[in-house]
Amino acid sequence: MDPQGGHYLNRAAVLSGVGAARMCQLLLGCTTMALVAHSAGFSATYGTYCMFVWCFCFAVTLVVFTLDVTRLHGCMPISWDNFTVAFSMLATLMYVTASIVYPVYFLRSECPSEGCEVRNYRIAVTVCSSVCCFAYGAEVFITRAKPGHVVGYMATVSGLLKVVQAFIACIIFGALANDSEYNRHIPTQYCVVVYSLCFAVTVVVVALTVSGRTSSLRFPFDRFVVIYTFLAMLLYLSAAVVWPVFSFDKKYGTPGRPKDCLRGKCPWDSKLVIAVFTCANLVLYFTDLVYSQRIRFVSHSAA
Repeated sequence: MDPQGGHYLNRAAVLSGVGAARMCQLLLGCTTMALVAHSAGFSATYGTYCMFVWCFCFAVTLVVFTLDVTRLHGCMPISWDNFTVAFSMLATLMYVTASIVYPVYFLRSECPSEGCEVRNYRIAVTVCSSVCCFAYGAEVFITRAKPGHVVGYMATVSGLLKVVQAFIACIIFGALANDSEYNRHIPTQYCVVVYSLCFAVTVVVVALTVSGRTSSLRFPFDRFVVIYTFLAMLLYLSAAVVWPVFSFDKKYGTPGRPKDCLRGKCPWDSKLVIAVFTCANLVLYFTDLVYSQRIRFVSHSAA
């Protein structure tokens, strides 16, 4: 027993909705890795990415669950609530991509050369990974900001959107690295600068929030975030116009997909992925800005 008469172990970390979600995450994550290691298998860059997602999320979830049960998270120099909700949002996104990528590259209707048993294992991997998406999503839903409750910034819509924005930027970087031919034109190089700058600042915002250092800054952090979000929206708006023009206009690029493009190694495909996710991030930054302004207006009125 501690001096306040409480328990050393945090029973709420197991008996609460968040605890149940984390136990499901651990169970499904462990099952997924076991199935892949036993017979489903993986290969190439895409398979390695999926295996990394499952191992990384399982390891961090195990650490989070252990620290929460033992109450040792109080010894860590971070904002625990901000960290856990940010990680659960990130894990949800990572699991969604892995649950899409794995069946696309490893699952076929016909039996592979290794036999039908391997196909069945891969189906089981896909199912477990997909269900685990909902387990992480459930934790985000439970811990999100609710009216009348004081929560950390990362639990708000704006904070969660910051994680999504950074994740989508990572997808854009992956497409850029996959022979996107962005070096051919200066305007497309400008787009790369936009993606890199916005990603870096977003990561810094998340890192400062998770570390709990925002109150020690010499400027109003909330105002900085709103101004940055507005500038990022303008930068992404310019990239959403420039990138498609210099990638798909017949004067600078190729309007249609070339017939000789190989699947997974086609510059046109990479350019399309970048264009789509650039527009997606533009929408997210705009939504983030609108929500941030709404929160500021409510706070100002209450004052």
